[in-house]
This record gives sequence, structure tokens and C-alpha cells, in this order.
Amino acid sequence: MPATTVTQPVQSARTSETSQASQNQRVTVTDPALVKRAVRAAALGNAMEWFDFGVYSYIAVTLGKVFFPSGNPTVQLLSTFGAFAAAFLVRPLGGMVFGPLGDRVGRQKILALTMILMAAGTFAIGLIPPYATIGVGAPLLLLVARMVQGFSTGGEYAGASTFIAEYAPDKKRGFLGSWLEFGTLVGYIGGAGIVAVLTALLSTSDLLSWGWRIPFLVAGPIGIVGLYLRMKLEETPAFARELEKAETNRPKVPLREMVVGQWKTLILCMALVLVYNVTDYMLLSYMPTYLTSELKYDETHSLIVSLLVMAGMMVVQPFAGRLTDRVGVKPVIAAGCAGFLALSIPALLLIREGSMLGVGLGMGGLGLLLVCFTSAMPSALPALFPTRVRYGSLSIGFNVSVSLFGGTTPLVTTALISTTGNMMMPAYYMMGAAVIGGIAVWRMVESANRPLPGSPPAVERQV
Repeated sequence: MPATTVTQPVQSARTSETSQASQNQRVTVTDPALVKRAVRAAALGNAMEWFDFGVYSYIAVTLGKVFFPSGNPTVQLLSTFGAFAAAFLVRPLGGMVFGPLGDRVGRQKILALTMILMAAGTFAIGLIPPYATIGVGAPLLLLVARMVQGFSTGGEYAGASTFIAEYAPDKKRGFLGSWLEFGTLVGYIGGAGIVAVLTALLSTSDLLSWGWRIPFLVAGPIGIVGLYLRMKLEETPAFARELEKAETNRPKVPLREMVVGQWKTLILCMALVLVYNVTDYMLLSYMPTYLTSELKYDETHSLIVSLLVMAGMMVVQPFAGRLTDRVGVKPVIAAGCAGFLALSIPALLLIREGSMLGVGLGMGGLGLLLVCFTSAMPSALPALFPTRVRYGSLSIGFNVSVSLFGGTTPLVTTALISTTGNMMMPAYYMMGAAVIGGIAVWRMVESANRPLPGSPPAVERQV
């Protein structure tokens, strides 16, 4: 049962709206239990998405040998990351399909659909025969599966962050939104953990012949659980209100209105997403491979360090999300940009220093800086756009930026190191992203503790 508009306060277990005569405005009153269910379902879907990307990144060296046989390990790695980046090329297309649909038929329905496609694409990778069996068909099938994943994720993050933001009370939007990225870290840790266990327990031949399939096949059961949780959810109060205002049963929003009508905000969104995703993919996706392939660290030890860093980020994440509700999202994002600009080089020098302590300190420092983005962006990005175009505009802006800059980070960084021979390229890349992010923060409007554009104030029902 969706939210309804009434003229008196309603004591209901569902989300409802009341009218405040003294302020002459409506107020959305949220049910804490319903909000928790929404956050849990959205975060699990995000964990599913990043479980896949984490597994792919951490087992990239093995996948290169399975799908791209070559006498040159660098060529294998570039080919593997090329398939990784290919998924991001179709993400904008997925955003342009799922985003407008989310603004037309509802957030909940589209999030259920993306869950199905995402799990199917990941599961399919685990069934592909190797290059030694079917030749060039193997990398082609891998590419197709990756593109299915990329198409589905085009509607995932924007939809999940929109879903949480539209359910959350204004004073807790940052804290509740931070759990979306908590799910990301759970997915990464799950992916890295499985790869670490397989690498430690299996011989190289077993890992190459069948062991690499296990992490991808796990996606099937996870996807079923996530789909069940999402199908049990109700539509957000903000979208329910749009249905009430629409003359027909479904609001119709032209794609032109989502892009041309929001072009300034889209550019701002893309800049924020750029710094967020370049640093995210650099640390969580590329750095384990950098340690193994470029710095020749032991693969198991590299994965363990990555796991510990992400576990530390998980501990800090909810507290940082609560901080955004107290001081605002702008100061927190600005601190992250300043940190990456000043500390990327020292952190990478520590990582290259040669000891596991240096690696831990360098990656741990970058991880704490990354939390500035993971805690603030899930609440800051949906607040850029009004309800009518929120899912669509955010999907387009987010995915175009991720496709051009975030998902290509491992490929571009590997190519830059191979071309220049400069092992400090990861630091320079993150510093450049931090400059762009700093400019975007300066231009954005503070959204913490304020109603979402196009929505009345949202408060929590007292229980």
C-alpha cells in the first residue's frame, strides 16, 4: 500500500503524509521499520553488483590466462581489464532505459528487474568454457555477459540511492544512505574473501581449470534473495506523490527534460561521480592487481591487505554517514578531495616502500579518505535532482561519468604505467580527479537536513 495524503496525522505502520496547518505545508512521516527494510533491500542489491566487480578485479590475472592466452602477461591483463571496461560502455544505455522507466513505472519495479539481470549476467560468466576449449568464442561470451551486467547496473546505483533518499527522513538521509555503500564494501569483501580462500587452498592448475568459476556461480543464490527482498517493498512516498499529481496513471517525463532541462546539474553530478569513482575503482579494484602484477607482491597477501582495509572502511562508514547529517555533505566531500590531493603521492610511496606495513598504512590512509565519498555521495547525488526526473537524470549523469572515468580506471592506469614506465601514475590519476571533485563541491548546494527537491519535509514517526 503506497503512501497517501491526508489532512490529519495518521498513526499507521505505513509511510504517510500529514498536513501541518501552522506551517501550511505537508510533511512526510516515515515509519522506521519500513525505512530499514528499504535500506536493507537496496544495500543487498548494491552488494551483489560490487561482489561481481570485486571478484572480477581480484581474479583478473587468472581470468586473463583462462580467456586471453598470450605469452605476454601485460597483454593478458590489458585484455581482461578491457572486458571489464566494456561493461561500462553500455552503462549509459542502461541508465537511459532504466532511469526513465524508474520515473514512469516506479523505483521498486525497476530495481527488481536490474537485480534479475545482474545476477544472471554474473552467473553466466561461471558457465563459459575456457579459450582452450572453444577458442575465440570464450572471450566473446565473456564480453556479452559483461555487457549484460553493465546494462543492468545502469539502473542499479541511481535507483538504489534514490530509493533510500526518498524513504529517509531529512535528518537521517546521510546516515541511512551510507548503508548503501556499506553494502558495496560487503560485496567487495565477499568477492575478495572468496578469491583469497580459493587462491590459498587451490593449486594453480585447479584454480585455472575450475576454481575461478565458484565466485561467479555464487551470484545465483544471492540474486534470488535480493529479488525476494525487493519484491516485498512498497513504492517510495515521493513517487507515490508523483502518481497522484499525474493526469494519467503514470507520470510521463521526456528524456529531453531529463538531460537538456537538467544539463547544468548533470555536469555537476558527473564531476562528483568522477572523483568518487576514480578513487573507488583505483583503491578497491585496481590496487590489488597493482600490488601483484606491477610490484610483484604475493597475491594472497595483497588480497588480505585489501580485505583488512575494506573491513576498516565498513567500521567507519556509518559514523561518517552520521557526520554528514551533522556538518553537511559538502565539508565531508571537500575533506576527501583535499586529502587525495595532498596524500596520494605519500600513500603510494608507502605502498611501494616494500613492507606489508607500508602497504597497509598507504592503502588504509586512502581507504579512510575514500569513506568521505562513500558516506556522503548516496545522499548528496539524489538531492541534486527533483523527484519528477530524479531516477532518470541521476542514472544518466552517474553512468556516463562512471563509463568514461570510473570503470576505465584500471585499464587506463595499467596502460599509462606500461607506456611511461612511471609507477606513480595511480597517485597522479587520483590527484587529477580530486581537483575536479573540489571544483564540483564548491559549486554544489548543501542538501543535508533539507527536503529533497520537489518533496515536502520528511520526519521520522516516533515509536
